Amino acid sequence: MTGVSVTEMSVPEPERLADVFATIARELDSAADPETTRLVITRRAVEQVPGCDHAGVSLVRRNGTVTTVAATDEVADRIHVIQNELGEGPCLSAITDHAVYQIDDLRRDERWPRFAARVGEEFPVASMLSFRLFTSEDTTGALDLYATRPNAFDAHSRAIGTILAAHAAIAMASARSREHGENLEAALENSRRIGIAIGILMRGENLSQNRAFEFLVDVSQRLNRKLRDVAGVIVEAGGIPGDLAGRP
Repeated sequence: MTGVSVTEMSVPEPERLADVFATIARELDSAADPETTRLVITRRAVEQVPGCDHAGVSLVRRNGTVTTVAATDEVADRIHVIQNELGEGPCLSAITDHAVYQIDDLRRDERWPRFAARVGEEFPVASMLSFRLFTSEDTTGALDLYATRPNAFDAHSRAIGTILAAHAAIAMASARSREHGENLEAALENSRRIGIAIGILMRGENLSQNRAFEFLVDVSQRLNRKLRDVAGVIVEAGGIPGDLAGRP
């Protein structure tokens, strides 16, 4: 990554911050898919948020299921799992309470006692920051940052994390929309191909529309091939080729 790392600055200079986040925004915009977008977010969190050693992104579906969708390492991934198992923790609270949660010293924090005890036993994590991510109408999530030393996150860390979380939410929503659009285009293309194949069968085999469609389904099931693939073979051949044995 080009530009100046926020962690190298003793003072949060606006010009340098603008350069850093402009670079992050471009990188997020050019990410190939939602998974890459989320991995960029966690990696940049560790690089840019002062004090951050581990980072993860989790999503909560409408049915309440919490899923870890990106993590810099096993520590972040496992802490998400622990919160899900116990039903408590700063990540879940950030999501449900629409707030930012900060733990300065996990050993002394009393808000999530079971979570604190479990994490303290398994990992050398002492500080946490959790930001809610608004990703869509039916999905919310959280960006979670972890540090190995107490009091690792200060006001500067929180400010940088807030900006990064805002970028993350926008990028994740955009990536999801692009993926949906690509899926829609693929579905339309498959529907078009099947329609053309039905037309070929109707003309070439003197079939009704329903019977032509039934033939496609029968071949798909008999050969264990996707319906769109069977239709594609017929469209390419302009009729029923030999490898689609059997006549309608």
